Formats: sequence, structure tokens, C-alpha cells
Amino acid sequence: MAHNFQQTSSEKSVRGLLGRRNLVTTHLGKLLSAALLLLANTEMAAAQTNGSAALQADLRLALDTIKREHPDLAHSLAPATLEREAAKVRAQLDHPMDQAEAWATMAQINPILADGHLFIGLPDWRGQAAEAIRHGTGFFPFEVRIDAGGYPVVVSKLGGAATPLAGRRILRIDGRDARVVAAALLARAHGDTTSFRQALLGQRWWLFHAKLYGTPANYDLVLGGFPRHRVFAAGHARPQILQRDASFERLFACRIDAGRTAHLTVGSFFWDDKARFFQFTRNCFAWMKSASVDRLVIDVRTNGGGDDDMWKDGILRYIATRPYKQGSRYLKREATGAVGAGTIESATLPVDDEPLRFSGEVKVLIGPLTYSSAVLFANVVRDYGFGTLSGTGGAARTRQSGGVRTMTLPNTGLILSYPRFVLDPPAGGSAPKLLQPTAANDLMTVRRERGCRNRACFGSGSLRGR
Repeated sequence: MAHNFQQTSSEKSVRGLLGRRNLVTTHLGKLLSAALLLLANTEMAAAQTNGSAALQADLRLALDTIKREHPDLAHSLAPATLEREAAKVRAQLDHPMDQAEAWATMAQINPILADGHLFIGLPDWRGQAAEAIRHGTGFFPFEVRIDAGGYPVVVSKLGGAATPLAGRRILRIDGRDARVVAAALLARAHGDTTSFRQALLGQRWWLFHAKLYGTPANYDLVLGGFPRHRVFAAGHARPQILQRDASFERLFACRIDAGRTAHLTVGSFFWDDKARFFQFTRNCFAWMKSASVDRLVIDVRTNGGGDDDMWKDGILRYIATRPYKQGSRYLKREATGAVGAGTIESATLPVDDEPLRFSGEVKVLIGPLTYSSAVLFANVVRDYGFGTLSGTGGAARTRQSGGVRTMTLPNTGLILSYPRFVLDPPAGGSAPKLLQPTAANDLMTVRRERGCRNRACFGSGSLRGR
């Protein structure tokens, strides 16, 4: 779903439903000028201060746009809740604010919206963060995760370098209770569920903390197991998420272990050079065939979505045993403003003569960051019995929003992200509400479907002829 929620996502998800946008070729000089103008406007918006009226106007525009453009607001919240919660935010927009403070205030509506594609966010935060680091700005010194008690826990140094402090709870940050700090940051995160938002915050802790508490040169921390506070210099390495999203090798990997199990890691369904991705997966399946692999584990635990054709042509081409649809019923906001309802009719057919077809056991690893198009992929694998789902569930809805659009709020320069359609999983109402590992009583269905080798068995299985 954006790019994602990592780039939150799937602007192009369900391509056949939304249609393709035409690509306009422009002169390189015009592109460069436009990029420089955008950068200048972004920096100006971040630096300027807006008065209460301008701030409230941006919030009003965001709310009106959500109500006008969302095809089914009840997908994630009761519509009456939106204005009630927005009134609490509006009351705080009572003094001049710069962009960071405006975001920290308006983003409190994000958990209420409860959708990874629907939020008020920061413009080009990746680019701005990378630029800040180049100019000497430091961020929180550790990569963290949020534990069950609400504490941030050290994972590594900022940027991923190992530290002997990994696994230590952070108890206090610059004199503040770390749980209170974590709760304040979590109150600005977007996403379907609390577990989704906690995982997202773990990736972006350094960013959210900087926006709420600034970027000091040093951080005074109290860590579990240490009786006294310790002072740590700010981190100047590129945060892991920035490194990962820019590197093909960090996003995608294929290996085969000694037990004839292949591991295919797909950290995103977005990459500009799709031909490179398709060649990568083809090489992986060719390697699997030559190594007589009988078990495949596909890891999409940190996959925030992208384009559906990446998993259709890059993965299901080699494992699908019968025709499949990426969803069933949908609601779509039309250009006219009307909401259209329908059912996806066309199915994607398996490639009968694919020489690299894999017929062994397939397991898909999911996690709290599996989202958007990656959820659609997992839905198809589950509902058509192409494999089992394993890992951590309960974070993302199986009914996904998509067709994401963004608009820039004119005064603050903040962005509003909102979806234009919602799509039911192939199994419709019989699918679980939240993406979950495959239940034990569904395993026989999966084994039967993996045994299909010809069109004679395409009518059977978990969809019961749907």
C-alpha cells in the first residue's frame, strides 16, 4: 500500500482497477528547474511560521478533502469521530507554529484515522533528513523498537552498526520517562492498528523524536541495567530505513540453505528498474530449480507495498497453480465524485509452460510492517492456497485501501495522504479481518492446492469456486 507507508504506498496498487497514468517526457532542464523549485518551496515552508488562522485553514482543508475523496471512511473509523477528534486538535492551533510544530499538532489525528494510507505527514522527510545529516545535524543515537511495556529498546546504533547495548530498555531520555516520550511519538503515527504504528515508530523514532524534541548534540539516557545516566553523542549515520530503501541489495535477497530451503526476501514491491527485479527473481527460481529446492520461504515482513505487477510477474508467475484475482469487491471514488462499487472480474492466468515453476512447499513470512500491495499478495497466497502465512499478524487489515493520492496543504507545506478505493480480499467476508498466520485447519486446503498441476483442479480449493 504507499510508495508507502514506507513510502506509504501503493499508488499503483490494483492497476487494472484504477488505470495507468500517462508518463509525460519533459526536457531535462525543466525537470531540474522544477526539482529545485520544489526543494526551495519545501525548505521555505519548513522554515516559515504560520498564524492560527492559516493553521486552522490547513486542517479544515485536510478534513474536507478526506470526507470528499475517501470512498468509504467507515473502513477505518466512524465518520462522526473525525470532526469530534479534529476539534481537539483545532483547539491546540491557537498560536503561531513552524512546520515541525504544526505537524506535531495536526498529526495527532493520524491514529484516529487508523489507516496506513490516510494521514497528515511531513513532506519529503527522507530527502530532508539526508540533507540535514550532510550539513552536520545529528539524530537520536540509536535505532529502536517499542516493546510490550511501551519502552523503546536499543536495536543498534543509528544506521545499524552493532552496539553492546542492544536489547537494553531506554528508561529515561533527557530527564523524561521514556514511556511518556514513546507514547507522545506514537500519538502522531499513522497505521491500521497499534502494533502497526509501533512498528512504524520503531523505524522512524529518530525522525519523530527530532520533530517533537529537537536535535541536540548529546542525549542524556538512563538504560536498563545501568544505575546512572549516560550521555551519548547524537548519531550522524544515515538511519537504516534511508539506507535500506535506496539499496537493491538491502531490499532483495535470495539464498539456499543446506536443507534445500530457499529464502527469498522481498522488502518492497517498488523499484524503479522493474526489469532488474524481475531478472533477480527469475535467477532465484532458476537457482532453486538447479538446487532441487523443495521448500520456499518468502519474507515480506518489512514490505510496505508498491506495485502489484512486481509480485504477479516476479513471484506468482512461478508458484501460482490456478487463475487468481487480487481481490473481490471494491469501492472506488470516481473522478466525478461518485462512489462506484463493483467486483473484480478478470483473473490472472498461470503461465502453463513456465519452465521454472516451483511445486514445493511455500511459506510467506508476514510482520507488522507488511502492508498495502504486500497484504494483497499475502491475501492471494492464503485465499488460493498457494502457500501458508507465518510470522506475526494482527497489524494490517486484509481489506486494503489504495490508489493513494497526496496533496500539499498550502500554508504549512505538510502533506495529506488519502486513498481512492478499498478492496476486499479474494475470499471476501470469509477472510480474517486482520492479516494473520495461516490457521491449522486451513493447512489441508493449502496442501491440496499446492498439489494442483493442471487446469482440472482450478475449480477447487479455499475460494470454493469464487
